[in-house]
Amino acid sequence: MLIPLVDTFKQLRYQIAHLDDGTLSSEYPELALFIQQYSLKLAEVLEDLPFIYQFLYVYGRKSEATFTRFRNEIERFALWTWLVKGTSVLNLKREDIEHYIDFVVDPHDDWCSDSVQWRFKQKMAQRIANPKWRPFIGKDTKPSQQSLNSTFTALNVFYKFAILEEKTFANFVPVVKKNCPYLIVQSQINQPDTLSDLQWEYVLKVTEELAEKQPDLERNLFTLACLKGLYLRISELSERANWSPVMSHFWQDADGFWFLRVMGKGNKLRDVTLSESFIEYLKRYRLYRGLSALPRVDEPFPIIHKLRGSGGMTVRQIRRLVQHSFDLAIAALSKDGFKEESENLIAATAHWLRHTGATHDAATRPLKHLSEDLGHAKLATTDQIYIQTNIKERAKSGVKRKL
Repeated sequence: MLIPLVDTFKQLRYQIAHLDDGTLSSEYPELALFIQQYSLKLAEVLEDLPFIYQFLYVYGRKSEATFTRFRNEIERFALWTWLVKGTSVLNLKREDIEHYIDFVVDPHDDWCSDSVQWRFKQKMAQRIANPKWRPFIGKDTKPSQQSLNSTFTALNVFYKFAILEEKTFANFVPVVKKNCPYLIVQSQINQPDTLSDLQWEYVLKVTEELAEKQPDLERNLFTLACLKGLYLRISELSERANWSPVMSHFWQDADGFWFLRVMGKGNKLRDVTLSESFIEYLKRYRLYRGLSALPRVDEPFPIIHKLRGSGGMTVRQIRRLVQHSFDLAIAALSKDGFKEESENLIAATAHWLRHTGATHDAATRPLKHLSEDLGHAKLATTDQIYIQTNIKERAKSGVKRKL
């Protein structure tokens, strides 16, 4: 019997409370039955699950994305440990974790579903588990290198936390990762995913021209300007539990330069510089919204607003705006005979706009300035992704060599 162990982060505190007072069956009947049945076979389940909830709550408070990523990984790891290995997650040895990675690469058929399934659904006062839910998606799809690295990261963080909490005294994950036969050591040249000049021209201009007839597309246009012109991540424009991007986060210093204060990864605040070109789009967008041309220090209005309702937009909603503009550009490129450019744009995501802006500006801006606007902790990260000084120097020194 396979059942999801963890609900949403919002529900997690209720799950913790129900475990503590023994009333889990009142809200999670199937989960309570699962725990009751398997704790009879394996008493450690009753100790592992509260600790897993504690771990996810601590790291989930940092961001919803972190919670979701760690929940998926640790949940299936716990299920495998209990149901396949028949032991506690805190008792596993090096070879056990190696066996788990083998399982992740080739899971049993009955552990896989063909599509993403909901976990729990509200029915009256109870959260009903979905019997079709499975820990893995797609039996025939092997995990990507990124997915495998995510698995190792989650397990490594979990065992580090367990050591700090004195629940275990060993973390075998690093040595298993180092010797993992499924991970490929990266040494090739990696170029960031970007839009071509033509693709960006169409994405921007088609949205801009249509906004003259459909004013609500001004919101799409400004979103594009933020992501490409300010190198922002979608999450930095979205409404979050601990941060609401509002117009007063635009500010001007004593010398007349404009900045936008954003909260990036790791809840780190940074001030991104605004170009003269971007300020023109900012003015255009604000006038469309019935605001003054430039922001004031006391404005509580969300930066990317909802057409219906109040408050800012979520990551998913902003992503839809970007995809709408991409779709318009795809159709226009195809119509104008740029079939290859049109087809290539289909694969683009909103994050490509950040890469596109940074790649374009890397040729003209000092590395330190670009790195700080991007929110990179190290200059080497910016250089490695966008400038690749060592690679260019290597190419220059190699181009003249004789056979």
